[in-house]
Parts: sequence; structure tokens; C-alpha cells
Amino acid sequence: MGAVSAILFVFIGCCSNVVFLELLVKDEPACGNIITFFQFLFIAVEGFVSVTNFGQTKNVIPIKEYLILVFMFFTVNVTNNMAFGFKISMPLHIIFRSGGLIASLIMGVLVLGRKYTRTKYASVLMITLGTIICTLASAENLDDEEQVAEGGVSSFVTWMMGIGILTFALFMSARMGIFQELLFTKYGKHPREALFYIHLMSLPGFILTAGSIADHASRFTNSEPLMFFIDIPILSVLPRLWVFLAGNVVTQFLCVSSVFRLTSECSSLTVTLVLTLRKFASLVFSIIYFQNPFTFYHWVGTVLVFAGTLLFTGVIGPAAAPSVEQKTSDAEHDKEE
Repeated sequence: MGAVSAILFVFIGCCSNVVFLELLVKDEPACGNIITFFQFLFIAVEGFVSVTNFGQTKNVIPIKEYLILVFMFFTVNVTNNMAFGFKISMPLHIIFRSGGLIASLIMGVLVLGRKYTRTKYASVLMITLGTIICTLASAENLDDEEQVAEGGVSSFVTWMMGIGILTFALFMSARMGIFQELLFTKYGKHPREALFYIHLMSLPGFILTAGSIADHASRFTNSEPLMFFIDIPILSVLPRLWVFLAGNVVTQFLCVSSVFRLTSECSSLTVTLVLTLRKFASLVFSIIYFQNPFTFYHWVGTVLVFAGTLLFTGVIGPAAAPSVEQKTSDAEHDKEE
């Protein structure tokens, strides 16, 4: 039942998190900094209680080893949320981030000198092609002749800046994964500890975005209350954007902690499959509920991205011989058992 409940809460936590995120960015597209700040703050406070037992439990991995990881993690999260302020829609954001395998493979080859099977290269080609198709299809929804943003920047240029931000975050995330892998190889696997210290040590970085956070805090406070709570005395006066933010923060924690549980209950293959299906469910819900533009070409690109992801993990396609890095991983797994 442990694996079943973990999978259930991954879908509940992660999918509902996307809903609250879209509710926020629909009203305030550039509110990524305040969202990220409160997500980090919540996980840091929770970790201080559950991981360190109010500071009494000593960390296993030295603090100095976390510094580079913290910089990467903070940068990835801030830039991913920042992209919404550059005319990036939620469906495109989900699809683009699903292309993480591309960045991981390239970084694996460049940084670690790994070799992969033809099946993996084929799957990466599918994911790349799918991402390009979706990106180009989204570009068609932008009219360069419509309103021009402040400073004379067109909608298309703004959108291209968002694509650049997402691309940077994608490769930074892949590099972070490699660094974390090497860190765990050296000191052992301590994901809960790493989760806490990464979020805690990232908090000072938000000083750089304090102006944006304060500005959006004011906007959130001035937002209208939810009609859903109109008959409830206390809740009827709560600004709706603060309610959405609270929902986003709590579901983000549920999502992250459920994924952690899932990794301890299931194989990495199952985890990848569950997360892929979760992204697809979030994508479909976003399209239907929020009526985001989604053309035939978007569907073609989506199918290529998710089919390529499943092919990469070996869920579909021929049972190819494991790559060099897979053999190493399997040997370590057998050794641990």
C-alpha cells in the first residue's frame, strides 16, 4: 500500500499544485519570485522540525558541499517561475520542462563522458522534435503586430526571452542532477537532508528579488476575496491570491514529499513513468479547464515528447542493452541489496 498511496499523493499534490500555480499566473504573470520564496520558506521550516529536530540533528553532508548545489537549485527554480512573466503559457511550460531528458543526456556525455544506446538517442530526437513543434506552434499564437510592451519590445521578442530562460533552466537543472549524483556517491544518499539544506540556504538569495516580492505581496493583499468563501465569516475577507498562494505552497510540499516517498518505495523506472503520466494529466487539465490554446501541432509535439520519454526509460520500445551508466547504476543497486 506504500507505493500505491505514494503514487496517489504524487498525482494529488503535483496536479493540484499546477492548478494553484495557473490561478496565480493568470492574474499576476510575473509573480514567480513570491511563489518560489514561500515554497522555499515552507519546506525550510518543515525540514527544521522534521529533519534536524529543531537543530539537534547534525548534517551528514558538509555544508560547504551544498553551496554549489544551492546556487544551481535556486537559479533553476527562480528562472522557471520567472518564465511566466515572458508570455510563456502553462501547457508550453509543462511540455518544455518535460524535455529534461535531452539536457540530461547532453550533460551526461559532455561532463561525465557517458555513452548511451541507439534507443536513447532516438528517444531524445523524438523529445527534441516534439519540443520544437510545440514551441513553433505556440509562436503562431503571438501576433507581432499587436500591443508592444514597454520599451518597444514586441510580444514575440518577449516570448523568445521566455524560451531562452526555460532553455537555460533546463540545462542548469541537468547539471545540478549530475552534481547531486556525484555528491550522493561520495557521502551516501541523504535526499531529505539535502532537500532541507538546499531550501534553507537558498533563502538569502531572495534578497535580490525583495522588491518584486514586496510588490506582489501588496498586489496579493489588494486582490478580491473568493466568492466561494463569501458566507464564511473569517475566510470571506481573505484576498484570493493569498489563498491561491497558500494552496500552491502546501501542494508543492505534498508533491515534493510524495516524490521522495515514491523513490523509496519504487524503482527509478516506475518513478519516471509516474511523473511523466502526472505531467501529461496536468497538461490535459490545464488545456481543458483553463481553455489554453492547443492546436493539432501541439498534440503532435506532446505525443512525441511523452512517447520519447517512455522510450528513454524503457517502458516502451525494444529491450535494448543497458548503457555504460546504466550498468554502473545496476551494479551499485545490487551491491546495496
